[in-house]
Amino acid sequence: MGDGQKMSMRILFITQDDPFYVRVFFEEFFKAYEHLDEIQGVVVTKAIGKKSTFALMKQMWEFYGPPDFLRMGTRYAGERTLGFLQDRLNLTGKSGLRQLCRGYGIEAFHEDDVNGPSFLERAEKLDLDLIISVAASVIFKEGLLTLPRNGCLNIHNGRLPKYRGMMPVFWQVYHGESEIGITVHEMNVKIDDGRILLQDGVPVQPGETLDELMRRMKKVAAEMILRIIDQMKSGTVQYQENPAAESSYFSFPKREDVKAFKKRGKKLL
Repeated sequence: MGDGQKMSMRILFITQDDPFYVRVFFEEFFKAYEHLDEIQGVVVTKAIGKKSTFALMKQMWEFYGPPDFLRMGTRYAGERTLGFLQDRLNLTGKSGLRQLCRGYGIEAFHEDDVNGPSFLERAEKLDLDLIISVAASVIFKEGLLTLPRNGCLNIHNGRLPKYRGMMPVFWQVYHGESEIGITVHEMNVKIDDGRILLQDGVPVQPGETLDELMRRMKKVAAEMILRIIDQMKSGTVQYQENPAAESSYFSFPKREDVKAFKKRGKKLL
């Protein structure tokens, strides 16, 4: 199918309320995508998923340690305050995802339960071709997975089937990988499972912090999604298997893991 015959697509994004990295993806994607009218909305779930605020704060304290926790906390407060003011004044801007979407004429709305009947009914009316998860903090269930005609895609910051699970960028840097993988794959009821559509790698730069690397990877991920959408429209997507037998899984890093990470000369911020 030639470029002039490419079909249009009705696309919905599901992401999380994260002021640091997710916004970088959407800034890059919105700037480059020529058919923003195809985007039916950006659904924002809670960044903490099922965790309480206290449990999340405790987890972040243990991960970052006092100095980096305070630095991240200051950044978080600044971004939230600026985003709140822009939202109240109905301004566009880049300090929050809703403000960014508003600037491009795209609806962004919060949803506590994307697997619930109320949301599924709303999403079904959108007549979707594709749902894309960008760091969504919830596991998609069968009803949501089968709703769009072309299924649901996820961006995983690891070269699947290796490095399944939590914080794959951390674990790849921890293990001294010279290149960090990114995978776009189909979603099913299992975590980080489903056929692979596209993989790429991001070389780790000397002295680069985990924070800097993660932000840079979000830009690469946006470019990959642009390529995948183009391939889907032209019918040229090629699928690879994602064999579970060859997989490795990692959970959220513990405090001792972070200490070992830093002893190896790596930095979080």
